[in-house]
Amino acid sequence: MKNQSYALHFSRGFRCGIPIALGYLSVSFGFGIVAVNKGLSPLAALLISLTNLTSAGQVAGLEVIVTGGTLMEMALTQLTINLRYFLMSLSLSQRLSPAFSLPHRLLASFGITDEIFGVSSSEKGLVTPSYMYGLILLPVIGWSLGTILGALAGNLLPDSVKYALGIAIYGMFVAIVLPPAKKDHGIQLAVGLSVVCSLILAYVPIFSFVTSGFSVIVCALIASAVAALLFPIKEGEEEEK
Repeated sequence: MKNQSYALHFSRGFRCGIPIALGYLSVSFGFGIVAVNKGLSPLAALLISLTNLTSAGQVAGLEVIVTGGTLMEMALTQLTINLRYFLMSLSLSQRLSPAFSLPHRLLASFGITDEIFGVSSSEKGLVTPSYMYGLILLPVIGWSLGTILGALAGNLLPDSVKYALGIAIYGMFVAIVLPPAKKDHGIQLAVGLSVVCSLILAYVPIFSFVTSGFSVIVCALIASAVAALLFPIKEGEEEEK
């Protein structure tokens, strides 16, 4: 075990982060365009990506910003959407080396995303701070670089091209959801309920007071609660997944 954990140094993490960074570069380009289309400056879009490394959270937070939502609405939206990172961090904490002091944990927690968690949790041996920093560095750069490039392009490209590229980040969400939804009835139900709830909140006049940020929260809570109630994951299935 000691020899395996020793191999998890900065350079290995750096190499593992290259494909993640390339993927983030293309996806965040779409976020940069969307941010500029909604009235944010390229600098504001870049600062969002530098301080909030989460695609779904950023898109939802952007809606809260442009609609003039409250800080409480923003906090609850981010908590609901990004709660999965808490579970990922909790799982990964069982694999950390003794060198992971509290400051290291707090710093590394900023870079826990779906892809970074997947790569780090699949490593053999204990995960070291230097490995995590190497793994996180390039994805953060790729995500931020893609954002500023997209934001700048949004000011230069024709409107037809700009709006077409702007939907790329939403296409990413569809690509993430469809494969598991084809195999899991619980996910299908959650997706369907989310769509129905979103349409109701958007088009039924009685719910016109619900802002976009709280709409995300309500849809997520209802869909996940019903899916968990009707399609609970048994202990053996959860370990297998």
